[in-house]
Amino acid sequence: MLLAFDIGNSDITMGLWNGNSWQVWRIPSRTDQPELFYGIKVRDYFLEAALIVEQVDVIVVSSVVPGLTDKIKNVVRSLFRREPIMLGPGVYEMLPLEILNPYEIGSDLVANATAAYFKLKQTCIVVDFGTALTFTTVSGEGKILGVSIVPGLRTAVRALSQNTAKLFDVPLEMPTSALGRNTVTAIQSGIVIGYEGLVKGLVQSIRQELKIECPAIATGGLSFVITSLKGFFQIVDPLLTLDGLRIIGELVSERRN
Repeated sequence: MLLAFDIGNSDITMGLWNGNSWQVWRIPSRTDQPELFYGIKVRDYFLEAALIVEQVDVIVVSSVVPGLTDKIKNVVRSLFRREPIMLGPGVYEMLPLEILNPYEIGSDLVANATAAYFKLKQTCIVVDFGTALTFTTVSGEGKILGVSIVPGLRTAVRALSQNTAKLFDVPLEMPTSALGRNTVTAIQSGIVIGYEGLVKGLVQSIRQELKIECPAIATGGLSFVITSLKGFFQIVDPLLTLDGLRIIGELVSERRN
């Protein structure tokens, strides 16, 4: 079995691949928590699911949170007695992809691009609805052409509530009208409906620049929030990043063996 850790700014997504499907757990990303906290979490998830750590053959880790990288790496070494595959420039050299700015690009974006490339084998745009809203464009030849980044939906809502005295955090739901009738629906209208236009506009700008009507893929935990975008994406797959980590883990393991 393959175990993947996607360490993001909001959550650590941990996925176990049994050869056919994912079993997924999430742990809040807290840099103030000790290594022991994460070790107990991972061990308990395995115990509750009646899983045996010795059955894990490959472990791959992507991290965009430096304060958690070594903690998770040490947890893996301690619990599974294995050295994890850590996504970074050294690993990118083993992939059939050309990585743009390998020392700068987020490893989660490389995982997204890898999964999209292997799924479609054509130029496409991966839109990841996470803490940040990212647009990663990968060519049909496997070259990452560029990345665009804006604040994610929840990040935008929190920015309003934290920096504006009379506004507060609201649930991320599609409002029935663009005309907000109260504070909650006003924020929902501005953020959720506004981001619909942002996503469509940026994807269309990328297509125009490439002169290709390439497909767009949605992923990330918030990929289902803007319900009106459902038909806009060719694929909506919240586990795309994990699939990319799986593919990378398998490729690197084959190369090393």
